[in-house]
Amino acid sequence: MLIASPTLRADTAGAPAKAVYDEQADARAELNRALAAAQSQQKNVLVVFGANWCGDCLALERKMSAGSLASHVSKRFVVLKVDVGRFNRNTDLAAQMGVPLKKGIPAVAVLERDGGVLSATGGGELADARNMGDEAVLKVFEGLHARP
Repeated sequence: MLIASPTLRADTAGAPAKAVYDEQADARAELNRALAAAQSQQKNVLVVFGANWCGDCLALERKMSAGSLASHVSKRFVVLKVDVGRFNRNTDLAAQMGVPLKKGIPAVAVLERDGGVLSATGGGELADARNMGDEAVLKVFEGLHARP
């Protein structure tokens, strides 16, 4: 059996960068760690479902890592990135959170510190992240009614 190596993206210098979505991670164990961190930091958890092959997923990661959107996200959320592969990984977790992956990725769910789902994207709202500005992404996040 062959095991594919993680898909890597190139950084600005053309060198391979670390994969955004850990294709080998145990998503449920990572979720438990994120919930523990959220509890101690008094934040909610932003679960981002995506894949390393997905240009919009990588674009959303870049937007969430810099500028005003990064500030907003870091103040309110513990972020957990969950790899969905080719829609063959962690789909049960997405379904439990009410996230319809077939509507497009990246897709997100906001969880309370106790693990309860506050809200989730339901119609591919972030599936065109590469063409969305920070304000448009922020509007989607605000629309999830996540409490600080």
